[in-house]
Amino acid sequence: MQDAPLPARHEVAFDIGTGTGLLAIILAKRGVGQVVATDSNPRALACAADNLERSALSEIQLQEVDLFPTGQPLADLIVCNPPWLPAKPSSALELAVYDPKSRMLRGFLQGVRAHLAPQGEVWLILSDLAEHLQLRTREQLLAWFAEAKLDVKYRLDTQPKHGRSQDSTDPLHAARSAEVTSLWCLTPA
Repeated sequence: MQDAPLPARHEVAFDIGTGTGLLAIILAKRGVGQVVATDSNPRALACAADNLERSALSEIQLQEVDLFPTGQPLADLIVCNPPWLPAKPSSALELAVYDPKSRMLRGFLQGVRAHLAPQGEVWLILSDLAEHLQLRTREQLLAWFAEAKLDVKYRLDTQPKHGRSQDSTDPLHAARSAEVTSLWCLTPA
C-alpha cells in the first residue's frame, strides 16, 4: 500500500474492516485529510483506538458498523483488506481470516460504489491463497468486480515473506509459498 499512488483527490478515505487500524494510520501518514475506519467487532475497534492513540493522528475517526460508515461524505479512496478465506471461523480470532461464503468481500464490492466519489478509487487488498486452496477462482473474483460495475485500473503484487511460506514442513507450504497478495485498484466502470 505504500507504493500505490494516491488518487489525485484524497481528502476523504474509508478503511473498511480496519482491524488494528494499521491501514488507516498509513493513509493518514500519507496525507489523506480525513480517514474513517470501520469495523463491526468491538475488540478490533478497541485495538485500533489504542494504536491510533499511540500514533497521535487526529484525522482518523472510528465507527462500529458493518462495512460502510454513516453520516460521511463520499470517499475519494475506499480501502478494504477483508478476510482472505471463504470458510466458517471457529473462534472470534479467526474472523480476521475466514469470511463465510465471502459475505464481507461480496458485500463490500456490491456496496462500495454508493460510497465512492465519482473519480474515486477502491483499493482491495487480497491474498490469492483461497485460489491455491481451491476455495475461490480468479474468474469468480473478476466476475464479482464486473457484477459490482468495477474496472481494474491496476494491480500491485507482493510475494509472501512470513516464515510459514518458507517452511517446507508446513502442511500448507505449497499454497503459502505460491501465495501472492495483491492491491487491486478498482474504479467505477
